[in-house]
Amino acid sequence: MFLRTILNTAHRMVYPFLPIFARGLGVEFSAMSLLMTARSLIGSASPIFAPVADRRGRKFGMLLGISVFILGMSIVAIYPSFWTLAIALILAVLGKYMFDPSMQAYFGDRIPYAQRGTALAVTEVAWSMAFIVGVPVMGFLIAKFGWSAPFPLLTLLGLVMLFVVWRIIPSEDSHHQLTNNSRDGYRAVFSSVPALAGMSIALWASAGNELVNVIFGVWLEDSFGLRIAALAGASAVIGLSELGGEGLVALTTDKLGKPLALGIGLVGNALASILLPFIGQTQVGALIGLFFFYITFEYILVSHIPLMTELVPSARATMLSLNVMGHSIGRALGAFLAAIIYQQFGFFSVALSAVVFNVGGLIALGIMQKRQHKG
Repeated sequence: MFLRTILNTAHRMVYPFLPIFARGLGVEFSAMSLLMTARSLIGSASPIFAPVADRRGRKFGMLLGISVFILGMSIVAIYPSFWTLAIALILAVLGKYMFDPSMQAYFGDRIPYAQRGTALAVTEVAWSMAFIVGVPVMGFLIAKFGWSAPFPLLTLLGLVMLFVVWRIIPSEDSHHQLTNNSRDGYRAVFSSVPALAGMSIALWASAGNELVNVIFGVWLEDSFGLRIAALAGASAVIGLSELGGEGLVALTTDKLGKPLALGIGLVGNALASILLPFIGQTQVGALIGLFFFYITFEYILVSHIPLMTELVPSARATMLSLNVMGHSIGRALGAFLAAIIYQQFGFFSVALSAVVFNVGGLIALGIMQKRQHKG
């Protein structure tokens, strides 16, 4: 949980400070929106590396992901520019998407399915900790030293991650049998309709979430004139809401059942999306709306992961990495549409689009359950 907070901070700090990065680099906001789209699209290539954790072991997959992350952060620390930032964001997301499936597969190998929702919810606390602790710290550094100030610190923290994982994760793993053929894993996933439906849920939910992710910093600035410190504070509010979502998953998902919990999250996020422009007429209302939006999305995300760990147990890391691909494609789609919809039609249309994507997720969940019952 603590180590993943470092990766997630680098991933998440871009959203609230997107206008600040654009001004610091002297580029238009639309250029940063396209950069976010490129980051997500390249992140969708993570399944290329998926078999690494199945073939070489979970520890190897984690260490490789951290190494790629360090490389990305160090490039900006050495030479800050738009293009080094672009390279850094791409390498950071590739590193994260190598590390996360390896880590989730490591726990999936060891923890019974009935308790897996609670265990993975604990590791997902890193997602909210990034907004509660990591992003405000990065905001302080940006306000004091400029837009590139977080990158030297993140490089150092990446080296700490590398050392800790190397020391605490055993090299010999009796819980996982190394595979010899990567194609068998891909074949097992792509021949399973429930697995494909599960991956599409990731796409739909993440597309809706990314629409708001990319726009909320700009929306708050445009509506209320919030600056760096206030945007960091808003990020902390969002982090607290996500922490609540992870806590709810830990308490309820294993009891309710993963599919039911996921359905509740999708419906809740659709309702939160449509309410956001109405209650967001004031600064306090906007923060309350974002709180409910992010707590429901986090409930979706963390309920979804343990469900996916058991769809294709013979190729668990491959399945989880392809699920990450679904999230990446969804985020790329949301990031691409966000600026267009907001600039052309306003924030209400952004929120309405998020509702549509959640409905797509509900349809995919219905297909997945129907095929599982037939199986």
